Amino acid sequence: MIRVIVADDHPIVRSGIVGLLSLDEELEVVGEASDGLEAVALATALRPDVVLMDLRMPTLSGAEATSRITQELPDVRVLVLTTYESDDDILGAIEAGASGYLLKAAPQEEIVAGIRSVAEGHTVLAPSIAATLVTRMRKDRPTRPSLSPRELEVLGLVAAGRSNPQIAKDLFIGEATVKTHLLHAFEKLEVSDRTRAVTLAMELGLL
Repeated sequence: MIRVIVADDHPIVRSGIVGLLSLDEELEVVGEASDGLEAVALATALRPDVVLMDLRMPTLSGAEATSRITQELPDVRVLVLTTYESDDDILGAIEAGASGYLLKAAPQEEIVAGIRSVAEGHTVLAPSIAATLVTRMRKDRPTRPSLSPRELEVLGLVAAGRSNPQIAKDLFIGEATVKTHLLHAFEKLEVSDRTRAVTLAMELGLL
């Protein structure tokens, strides 16, 4: 069972999201927040697997709430679900530590799949969001580290939502070898986690 908190300041929208998630027997909505501050408080009290976070909310923005949650509760994953897709919104959420960014216009099955994927430790980005990140970051990052073809291949599979055992199976290598490739990629990119490695690789035009 994946325990979820839904944070959205519009009651009707929030109710609709809760109703959608209740249709999946593997998801359990354990709390609802109407602003960012409430989202942080609920996450601290309930320790869910995933917080489904809107961005523009009163009292404390979704990005600020995401930053607090990811810093104070590293085991809690945040998946942004919003109508906004400007460069600043996207970058603010990713830099705050969000594990994914989806749009409310996405198909219902994509939202549910995104929650599952984020709960498993993967990164989820809507196609339009990924394209925006690539375009924006290519302008801002003139230098690129040299990753080996295999390291890039492994990162590409991480970006596709594959777990380490799945990557090992796909590439016919051991899981320990997958971890080694990832660690080398982390060192070269100067990052410490899978989400940032994938987003930075996209920023640099490596993926």
